[in-house]
Amino acid sequence: MRDRIDIYVLSRRAFVVAGVAAVGLAPFVVHADDSSAAASFAPSQEFKDEFARIVGTATPVDGKIAVDLPETADNGNFVPITIAIESPMTDADHVKAIHLLSTANPHAHVATFHLAPVNAVARVQSRMRLAKTQDVIVLAELSSGDMLISTTRVKVTIGGCGI
Repeated sequence: MRDRIDIYVLSRRAFVVAGVAAVGLAPFVVHADDSSAAASFAPSQEFKDEFARIVGTATPVDGKIAVDLPETADNGNFVPITIAIESPMTDADHVKAIHLLSTANPHAHVATFHLAPVNAVARVQSRMRLAKTQDVIVLAELSSGDMLISTTRVKVTIGGCGI
């Protein structure tokens, strides 16, 4: 018996039909990928422990925190962040600390910034590293004992590919 090689040549029409079919199915493939990605947004146990340690018995209130973070970070190794909190920064009413947490980094506690009335404004600027697409949590500890919270989702892409 002789080995046989079959060569198939696709006609232009078959190629176009296959391409249109692939484009038509693309939304379903992306949707299936999004549902598995949604499961990966669950906060890590380390984040939950760190959040509980910082918040204690307080109930954080959403508001008064302005977070400037890119919606999409082209490189998770260098993500700029600016945090500003509405506060008079007086002896009686000021922001004591700003805690920066990430829900999916290997180490959930990214940074803590300690402030005092001498700062005059409650604003910090830095950069952080994000391992993958996740939520970034900002907690502001006020002199009154109250806590403020803000949550921002950042999509991290490395080399143009979403994670």
